[in-house]
Amino acid sequence: MYEGKFPHKRYKLTLQFLQKHISTSESILDLGIENPFTEVMTKNGFTVKNTSGIDLDENLSEVKNNHADVVTAFEIFEHLLSPYTILKTIKSKKLVASVPLKLWFASAYRSKTDMRDRHFHEFEDWQFDWLLEKTGWKIIDRQKWTNPTKKIGIRPILRLFTKRYYIVYAERISNT
Repeated sequence: MYEGKFPHKRYKLTLQFLQKHISTSESILDLGIENPFTEVMTKNGFTVKNTSGIDLDENLSEVKNNHADVVTAFEIFEHLLSPYTILKTIKSKKLVASVPLKLWFASAYRSKTDMRDRHFHEFEDWQFDWLLEKTGWKIIDRQKWTNPTKKIGIRPILRLFTKRYYIVYAERISNT
């Protein structure tokens, strides 16, 4: 199911979490361009539409004009200057979102070649919870997992037991 160099553990756990909370009969708007995980969702029976690649800090039209049952956001909020704005704008009643957690032993991710591929935020779990609460979402379920690597060194050892990813299932309680 997970071929090539894709992050097998993360994809497997994300799919299991999604299947636990979302029915394949529900339509999904996935924030961000089509990607390898879009294919994983589709192959597992989900109906998924991705945003087109517009700057979601500047243009929320695709979110405002969409009537999907569920919005998914897998590792996208850390790239936005203002995830608050998009979380307030979402019309769907259900949200499944994951973010990388801030690691005390590593600085925030910053690509040296792609100016868009940077993390403006790496959250602690309580910060992401608070952001969701302030934007009208109630967290129903949450999970964290590690991201071990096959490299040698202190950081790879720390990654064996330090939770790196945080995923939540939340439901809309208000838009105010």
